[in-house]
Formats: sequence, structure tokens, C-alpha cells
Amino acid sequence: MAEPEPPNAAPGLGTDEIVELRARFGWNELPRQRPPSPARILLRQFRGFLVLILAVAAAIAFLLDQRIDALAILLVLVLNAVLGFVQEWRAETALDALRAMLSPTAIVIRDGVEREIPAREIVPGDLVIVAPGQAVPADLRITAGTGLKVDESVLTGESLPVEKRPEPDSDVGRLFAGTALVSGRAEGVATAIGLATEFGRVAELTAQVGEKQTNLQIRLGQLARQIGAAALAIAALVILIGWSVGRPLFEMFMTGLSLAVAMVPEGLPAVVTITLALGASAMARKQALARRLQAVETLGAASVICTDKTGTLTENAMTVTEVRTPTQLYRVTGEGYDPTGHIERNGTRVRAADDPLLAALLETALVCNHASITRDGPAWITVGAPTEKALVTLAYKGWAPEVSPDAHVAEVPFASERKCMSVLARKDDGHRLHVKGAPEVILERSTRYLGPEGPLPLDTATRRRIAEENAEMAAEGRRVLALAARPATTGDLEERGLLFLGLAGMIDPPRPEVRPAIDLARSAGIRIVMITGDGAVTAAAVAAEVGLGTPRPIEGEALDAMSPEELSEALEQDVLFARTRPEHKLRIVEALRAQGQIVAMTGDGVNDAPALKTADIGIAMGIRGTEVAKSASDLILLDDNFSTIVNAIAEGRRQFDNVRKFVRYLLCSNAGEVIAIMANLFIGGPLIFLATQILWMNLITDGVTAVALGLEKAEPDQMKHPPRRPDAPILGRTGLALILCFGLYTGAASLWIFYTFLPLGADLARTAAFTGMLVFEKVSVFAFRSLHRPVSSIGWLSNRVLIGAFTLSLLLQVAAIYWAPLQTLLRTVPLLAEHWGLIAALAFPLVVVPEGVKAFMSAPGRRGSERP
Repeated sequence: MAEPEPPNAAPGLGTDEIVELRARFGWNELPRQRPPSPARILLRQFRGFLVLILAVAAAIAFLLDQRIDALAILLVLVLNAVLGFVQEWRAETALDALRAMLSPTAIVIRDGVEREIPAREIVPGDLVIVAPGQAVPADLRITAGTGLKVDESVLTGESLPVEKRPEPDSDVGRLFAGTALVSGRAEGVATAIGLATEFGRVAELTAQVGEKQTNLQIRLGQLARQIGAAALAIAALVILIGWSVGRPLFEMFMTGLSLAVAMVPEGLPAVVTITLALGASAMARKQALARRLQAVETLGAASVICTDKTGTLTENAMTVTEVRTPTQLYRVTGEGYDPTGHIERNGTRVRAADDPLLAALLETALVCNHASITRDGPAWITVGAPTEKALVTLAYKGWAPEVSPDAHVAEVPFASERKCMSVLARKDDGHRLHVKGAPEVILERSTRYLGPEGPLPLDTATRRRIAEENAEMAAEGRRVLALAARPATTGDLEERGLLFLGLAGMIDPPRPEVRPAIDLARSAGIRIVMITGDGAVTAAAVAAEVGLGTPRPIEGEALDAMSPEELSEALEQDVLFARTRPEHKLRIVEALRAQGQIVAMTGDGVNDAPALKTADIGIAMGIRGTEVAKSASDLILLDDNFSTIVNAIAEGRRQFDNVRKFVRYLLCSNAGEVIAIMANLFIGGPLIFLATQILWMNLITDGVTAVALGLEKAEPDQMKHPPRRPDAPILGRTGLALILCFGLYTGAASLWIFYTFLPLGADLARTAAFTGMLVFEKVSVFAFRSLHRPVSSIGWLSNRVLIGAFTLSLLLQVAAIYWAPLQTLLRTVPLLAEHWGLIAALAFPLVVVPEGVKAFMSAPGRRGSERP
């Protein structure tokens, strides 16, 4: 597309040109995408095979005039839908957030007049003015401006501002929409608006990423299809066999329906949703907000965390950590732009007033600077470029005298070809030239250095030593600036014959909580991969400081040259990625997922959005994060604290463990019912359980105890084991064996009770068998509180909610057999003490045997003592 030009650069566009250009290019905004309607969000809650099976069962029950059965199933479906709807309703789409990030107003010159207009009205060819601190409203080609520095971190991830200047046909001469001007005043011609901008390109990249299913959704979907298929097949077989031996077709149809209902854990969708919702609430209290219910559980399965560096692992605040003069070494404490730290020499605190060498260096740091620092109550407010804010903070830590604004006489701004900046300032009755810049440039233009006794000649040996110190600091990932000065006269701005003062080494420091969090993640078998827009040296230095060791750095250009196979091979090694672009992050995440990894991606900028949306779990920073990053994510860290990720992983593992516990518990309960019904069918006796009784067991009582089981506390060793395999089933062979054992025992025990009391009447026998099955299911819940440890080791009363649910379930069953309304609904009759005695005796082994087996298997030295 040819770049539009204003007819005259001074007056800007005229009204006629604006109308024509708007008709041609449209508005400066991203394409509007309608957010999902409440109805659509609600309908999403009814997806899934289990939900479909239950809906069909409810419809059949309704058509067969089994209104109570139908109502009970529908209540479960509605409860599940309401919980999911509430969690998702307030989520905004990523495109809406991207559009909101565009600056709402902009300054343009039109018809020769400077005016403020809504940013969406900018058209290509507009002459736009951008002041320090303002967001760039469109892609611009710079036509005028000096000392321009731009924060492009939201697009590139680069932590330091980049220099800009009028330079056609180069990125140095362009400003990009969504970035922010740090210093200088720029004028530029709009070259692209809306979706045509670099910002818009990322929006398209994000929009192209489809919806993803969480690992839990996939596993539960597989389980639901298996259970549903088995239920329908067995129900059909029962109906066919019963009809073939002469049983009434309607009776056999109801028996088959009851059997299908018995096999399908009706309470499972609601229990999963309630458990995840409670887990999401717990995570919010720990400063992690889950935008999707399954997000926390998926994070618990994460095997790789792809993390941005700037603002995630680091403070996103440049900090001077050491100062070196030709004769002294100073250490600087404190992090970020808080000036409450101090400067040390040989372990002793020093101030400018006590050290002439330090005083001279700090004076230049303050004078040759445009940043400022002020106090607003307990907080310190800094304005300016990060490196300049770091130097001002350094001067405050050394108690350097403030510099009067009137002292500033003239300036030569920083330029990339000169690599230095000079300020001429009044000093007593004369003037002094203060210079800062690249060490090699300042060293070349210096002839003397400041020693303890005053200026000394800068000989070859001293130059070599300073150069070696600069190389040493740079190799540690520090950004190094040299400072120098000399006496001057009015108008004397020539950078020559300088007095070398020293080197200031600075770095964006790691967040203090990151290292222990990384150590804990690694102990849990989780790999950390750093992906940053910064250079390889800086990234490697930060990696070493946060405990990532010495991963092999791969820069963006090298990544571009890699084939998919080469990238996959590289990702099997210990690597970090530097100088990356948005496409790189997306490609890395896709490559890891192709390896079967469950990938968590952290980020805060718009450049992170596509990868956040593609990853199995996208994690956005809540404080530093852009709205687009938050909207593309599954989890938002409200405190931007990396350790919160590890807490979320632990919570996710706890949730999956508990989901696995109550899934096995529910299926064990249902297996006993299925075995009892089928065995009784082949025996030829009357129905052992009625459809309403099955629903009562599965929905009313099982659901309550399963939810309480979902609140079980984390087991002590959960973060000492590697992540579960992505393809690990919820049940597995151990789970199936457990279901078979419990099902056989509870089914056989219920049949024993039924036929023991059948001579006394079918209603009494059915009530006793129904009560017995319910008691067996309630008692067996204690075997599922831990799949590896005996309950005695975690405390019988440690889950008080479960104790309450257990008690409530038994009280409800007592009501079911002694309260007239429930007697009518469930067709029960009162039981006597002898009936209860037999039920209690048969329930006792369900407590003792599992405890004994787990105690034996968890004994030291046994293979079973290690978690699979």
C-alpha cells in the first residue's frame, strides 16, 4: 500500500482529504466482534456426553410419566449450568480488549490547526503529534522529533526503551500503535490504522487461535462417552433378555432405564463444577483469578511453564547494582526506583558528602538526566526513561545534593551514532560539561580520570583495566553506562578532554520470590522456559540469578532458521529464547504441545496474547498486564507474583486428585447398584431398587458426599512428584479394579439383605436393600479420602465438611424411611433394629479392609508407598 502524504506537511490534511481517506481506509479501530450473548454462554454449559445422556434420560422419564425422576435429573443439569454460567459471564473477548487499548484521543494538525480528536478518527496521512507519556494512536512515520525514546515492550517484550528519529524506510523512523513515548516530542504521518497496524496484526494472530479444551474436559469427555456407551449397551441387553424370557416390555424398559441411570453418575457434572468453583474461589483468595473453571486443574497438570522475563521474573525497574571508578568499587542496595537503599564501599555505607569520587559521579548522574523522582505519601513516583530513573535513584541513595533546574544551559541529546549525551550546566561561577554514554565512547574521549587525590592521566594500563571491568559487568547481563565531566565555558559542548568518573552497572532485578518458586516448580518436575524480547546476554544473566542455571540461548533470528524438527529437538534441551517476536512465542508453545506437553504460558503484553490463547493454560499478570493479555488468558495473577503460579499448580494438583477421588467414589457406588440390579434380574426376583430410589442415592446423597470429598486437603507429597502424563486417564487399571472390588462387595451385600428380608415382604426387603446400599456408599467414602495413605495418617476428622455431609446423608436416609412424605415418594417402609444391625455389620469391612490394605502398601520399603 502506498503511504499517504499530507498535501502540505505543515497544515496537515484538509476536510476533503479526510472524507476521501476515511471512505478508503475506514476507522482507526479493530473490527468489532460481538461478545457472546448470555444465551450462548448458557448453552455452552450443556455440552458434553454425560449431560446429553442425562437430558435424554430426563426426556424419556417425562414421556413415561415419571415426572419426579425427570425433575430430579433436570435439577442437576440446571445447577451445573448456572454455576458454569456465573463463572464465565463477565469474561470479555480478546478483540474487545485489544480495541480498548487504542488511545481514546489524539492530537493532529488539520487545516493548519492543532486539534484533539478521538483516536478512531485518524486516517492515513494525518499529521499526528505525540507527547511524552502518551500512547501512539496509529503507526506513524516520524517527520520531526529529537531525543525520542519509545517503550515498545507491549509489542516486543524488550524492557528498555528504543531510540527513534526521523529516518525514512527504517523501523528507527517509525512509531507503532499501542506503544508509548517515554521522552521527546514526536510528529509523524499516519501510515497505517486499525487492523493494518502492527498492533492490529497481533490482534489478527490472536483471533486466528481457536478455542481449546482443557485436559480435564478431554479426560471427562472420554470417561463420559465410555460410561454412556456401556450404560446404553447394558440397558438394551437387559431389556432384550427380560423381554425374551417373558417379562412385560414396559417393566423391562423401566428396569433398563433404571440400570442406565444407575450406571451414569448423574451427580458427576454438578460435583465437578461445584468442586472447581470452590477451588477457583480458593485461588482468588490466593491472588489468582480463574477465568474458566477448568483452568486451575489444567495448571496442575502443567509440565512446562513458558515465562516472559520482563515484569514476570523481573521487577521491570532498572536498578544500579554497582558503581566502579578507576580506584573504587561501590555496591548499591535496594531494587527498583525506591531510593531508600544505600551505597556501600568496603562494606561501609557512604554518602556523597563523605566521598569526593562518588560525589562527582552522582552530580553528573543527576545533571545529565531528564528523569525525576518525587514523593507522594509513602510512595515514590518516578518519571522518565528507565536508565535515567535508575541514575536518579542512585543519586538519591548516595544523598547527592539536588541540582537546580536553572543550572541547565545547553544539551546535546543522545544519538545512536554518538552513543552519548551531554549537558552543559552552571557550576559556581563557571560551567561544567557532564557526559554519559557507552563506556567505549566515553573512555575514548577521556584524557584523565578522577582519583582520590584529584585528576590523573588516563594511561594505557588504566584504560585497559576500565575496559576489562566494563566487559566483566556486561557479561553479567548488566547495562553499563560511563560518566565523565570537565570544566567548560558558555557554548562549549565538545565531548573531548573529558575527566572519566566511573561506570554504573544496572539490571532489571529478579523478583525476590521467583527463585524459591522456580525451585519448588522444579521439585515438582515442571520445566521452566524463558521467552523474552531482551538480548541473550541479559536473559542468560537473569536466568542464572533466578535459579534456571545456564540454559542455551536461542535468539529470534536463529529460531527463524530452524525447521519444526530442529525446534522440537532444541526444546528437548535446556534452552531460553531471546529477541523473540509474537510469532516466535506462538511457534514455541505449539511445538511443545506437539510433543505432548501441557504448557502454561505467562505474559503481560499484547505480544503475548496469541501464545496465551494457544497454551493449555494462559497466565496473565493482573497489575502490569495489558487488557488483551488478561482477556486471552485462563488465569490472572492479581499480584503479578511468580510464586502464585506455583501455588496455583499445587491447587490444581489438589483439585485433580480430588476429582479423581470422587469420580472413583461415585463409580464405585454406581457399580454396586448395577451389579445388584443385574444379578437380581438374572435371579428373577422383584426389582431390588426403584428408579426414584436410584436417583435419590445418586443425586441427593452421593452428590453431597462427593462435593465434600472434593474439599479434601492437599496431600503432603503432591509437589514432590512429576506432573501426571497428559494422556493419564482419570480411572486407569487401578481405578477399574477398585470399582470392581467395591461394586462386587456392595452389590452382593445388598442382594444378601434383599433376599434375607424378602420373605417378610417386597417393600421391607427393598427398603432394607436400598438403605443398606446407601449406608455402604456413605461408609466407603472414607476409603477415598486418600488413594495412597490410610485415613488414620491424615486424620479421621480433618475434613469436617465430609463428616457433616456423611451425617447429613444418613439423616436424610432416616427421613426417607420414617417420614411419611418421603415414604410415599420413595415407596419405603420403617426398618427395625435388627435390620439396622445387619446393615451395620456388612458395612464394617468397608472401613477396616481399605485401611489395612493402604497401611500395608504405604509401609516404608514397599513399592506401593510411592505414588504412581
